[in-house]
Amino acid sequence: MNETIVCVVGNVATRPVYRELASGASARFRLAVTSRYWDREKSEWKDGHTNFFTVWANRALATNVGASLSVGDPVVVQGRLKVRTEAREGQNWTSADIDALAVGHDLSRGTSAFRRPSAKDGEAGVSPAARPEPNWETEPGSQPSVEHQPQPEPAGVT
Repeated sequence: MNETIVCVVGNVATRPVYRELASGASARFRLAVTSRYWDREKSEWKDGHTNFFTVWANRALATNVGASLSVGDPVVVQGRLKVRTEAREGQNWTSADIDALAVGHDLSRGTSAFRRPSAKDGEAGVSPAARPEPNWETEPGSQPSVEHQPQPEPAGVT
């Protein structure tokens, strides 16, 4: 069977909706993808048209999407493109969905910290509702010194 596999780079436009179903975990979110081009006359970047996709994730990917993504996050999504047309209230509607195979943060636009699910988290990972807010506060006078920071070890030559 021929399927259209796409790789799309954009921003999370809606909060991921996570559901536990009889068939397993499922998550969906809207992805905004805006083209950009260089305007030679004004010597600046301009935004082009914005396309919106509904991204669907299942099983372990759904759990990790629900626990990892927030509105505005830059992401890369790879998956199967599904274009659907239906008639609603006398009008034809077309939607573009992506059945995600992989979702990740776009590291060309920021940093991310990857964490594998531990055994205590279960096979599917941490529940999205259990994601605690990190403590970013540094207590006064507790700046770590360079001496106590771990130093990288040189790579061995074989």
